[in-house]
Amino acid sequence: MIWRTDGGPKAHAIILSGILVLACALSARPASAQGFSVEPTPSVRTSLPDHWGFDARRQWLSERGVTFGGVLTTEGHANVSGGIRRTTLVDGKFEGLLGIDFEKLAGWQGLTFFGNMFQTHGSGGVGRVLTGSLNTISNIEALPSTRLSELWFEQKFWNGQFGIRAGQLTTDSEFFNSQYFNVFLSSDWPTIAKQNLPSGGPAYPLSTPGVRLRFDPTPETSMLLAVFNGDPAGPGVGPAELRNRHGLNFRVKDSPLVIGEWQYRYNQAPESTALAGGIRIGAWYHFGRFDDLRFDNTGISLADPLSTGVARRFRGNQSVYAIFDQQLYRPPGGDANSGISAFTRIGAATSDRSINDFYLEGGIVANGMVPGRPLDSMGAVFLYSHMSNRARGLDRDQMRILQQPFPLRDYELSIELMYSLTLVPGWTLQPDFQYIAHPGGNIPDPASGLANTRIKDAKVFTLRSVIRY
Repeated sequence: MIWRTDGGPKAHAIILSGILVLACALSARPASAQGFSVEPTPSVRTSLPDHWGFDARRQWLSERGVTFGGVLTTEGHANVSGGIRRTTLVDGKFEGLLGIDFEKLAGWQGLTFFGNMFQTHGSGGVGRVLTGSLNTISNIEALPSTRLSELWFEQKFWNGQFGIRAGQLTTDSEFFNSQYFNVFLSSDWPTIAKQNLPSGGPAYPLSTPGVRLRFDPTPETSMLLAVFNGDPAGPGVGPAELRNRHGLNFRVKDSPLVIGEWQYRYNQAPESTALAGGIRIGAWYHFGRFDDLRFDNTGISLADPLSTGVARRFRGNQSVYAIFDQQLYRPPGGDANSGISAFTRIGAATSDRSINDFYLEGGIVANGMVPGRPLDSMGAVFLYSHMSNRARGLDRDQMRILQQPFPLRDYELSIELMYSLTLVPGWTLQPDFQYIAHPGGNIPDPASGLANTRIKDAKVFTLRSVIRY
């Protein structure tokens, strides 16, 4: 539930910020600052010869606070049945990262800089081209482009307990994440946010100006609050990625998006022998205006010939969510990410203006459980997105008025099975299978040309290679 004030969006943002700062002041305890590095770990460079003393030069820069890295992801997909197109395609992404620790570089305590960019190439994505799905099929899916992603400075205070980050930011780098989900191809900004926020929200492959506050009262607890420009691409027609093709729009005048999250982690220390886990509870609120999914501005169904064709408008949209991570088996000497672990993410949104009003995912991961393969992992996950009853009501209205049967939107369910094989430290090869039921939420198949034929369930095989340097 969101409270109301007379001050508009700025008043809401100020109130939320004040609540977090007050909580910080009441909860403060000493904590220790940590070094800042963006070098991928493990890195394939440990298996390569040191040409021309490059590693020594890299180490020299690292000792002075300048770290960098790169990640090359290449994947081939084959949709063998269902979806909107049965064929194969290849996608790829190269990401470059740069980090600067100004305490090491110039003696400025607590100040860090981060920047990353990526170059995406290939078909533009398996979900977009092959299946027509809502849930993520590949977390590198994006139209071909060279794009700036994040570019920010962060200043930490109180021995590293409190931090203010400002610049070009994304939400999915810190919010609505699971500790154990990132080994899957489908790990991404959840559908309930991607489908309900303008341009998909400030998440891969888009970013936007924003400010993030973080407070760590204890090593186990964190509180985060961020305010973003609410539309990373801006209004217009066509894909949002084309409206902000290179990540350089830097929009600041759109209605804001505010997101907050409380995190609690336990038994994360390497020396701990108890089962690790964590809880995250959060919410977001967008201050823009959103269309009713069924009724026009006079209360008549948008499917009715007498309708004005102009949807009723609502002020704001909102969602709440929770993430639960739990290690089920911790092998002797293992860390918080070893052994067998389970996770779930759940979210709910306002149904009259949100196409996806309920989201649930859950999975299990086994790391280092294959004899002789300590760096390999395997797992299974499902993603369920429920289509809003308001949208389904519009479908029923259209069916009644047109007297023609066609699919009613209900849900999309995807199931993923994967195995990640470590060839050498820093280089993994990952075969993957996904089954997508009711792609697009059970909508007509655009390839069939028939309104009463839905997109059939799809089966997608993928082989992914990831090289970290």
